[in-house]
Amino acid sequence: MWSSSFEVSASRCLPDASILSMKEYLEAAANIQKALEIPVVADCDTGYGGNYNVAHMVHEFEGSGITAVCIEDKLFPKMNSFASGDQTLLSTMDFASKIETAKNEQSSEDFFVIARTEALIAGLGVDKAVERCAAYAQAGADAVLIHSKAPSKDEVMDFLDRWDNRLPVVIVPTTYPDWHIDDVRAAGVSAVIYANQGMRAALTALRNAYSAIYEAGDTTVLEQKIASVGEIFHLQRMSDWQKHA
Repeated sequence: MWSSSFEVSASRCLPDASILSMKEYLEAAANIQKALEIPVVADCDTGYGGNYNVAHMVHEFEGSGITAVCIEDKLFPKMNSFASGDQTLLSTMDFASKIETAKNEQSSEDFFVIARTEALIAGLGVDKAVERCAAYAQAGADAVLIHSKAPSKDEVMDFLDRWDNRLPVVIVPTTYPDWHIDDVRAAGVSAVIYANQGMRAALTALRNAYSAIYEAGDTTVLEQKIASVGEIFHLQRMSDWQKHA
């Protein structure tokens, strides 16, 4: 499960621009992890500052039971990759130092650090993306995330061709949604993050639901199309809690 900084920020009606504190992102990720029996990967932006901040981030997220963190090679404070504005990157050497710091600070071999390059987002091209990811792999990253906002998968495929399976590769196909998972797997990708479709779907569903109520004057038209209260109780494990009453 991906604990998205975009979605956590949006839940507060704030831009994904390093506005919230590490504590607020940590609380969201930790609450998700508590509710699930599957790994949670926390989107930790740039690591919330410099190397000291990255070290503190690892202590706190690992201590909260989070399986993995992902940090990106943009300058702090960062701006969401799909927004207009500055997408300047940290130097390769400085970000590799962040990765090395993160790996040195973890206490368990079961904690993973994903190095995300925004080289394609910043318009630096595939060569620079490969070069940066190679340096992050050398610094100890457990996987690399190659991010693109191009309308097709071509530059990601180009990256994969040049990467030669040095480390697992993660992708986020937000702007190239027609890449089928079987083809993604065949191309050598290890993990796919559908980073914001849930939030976007929820927004559409809410708009449709409240528009229907407004137009009809009651909720009759909706009742067969929406989850029951009982389904919510099930997700909350209500019956388990009631055993303690």
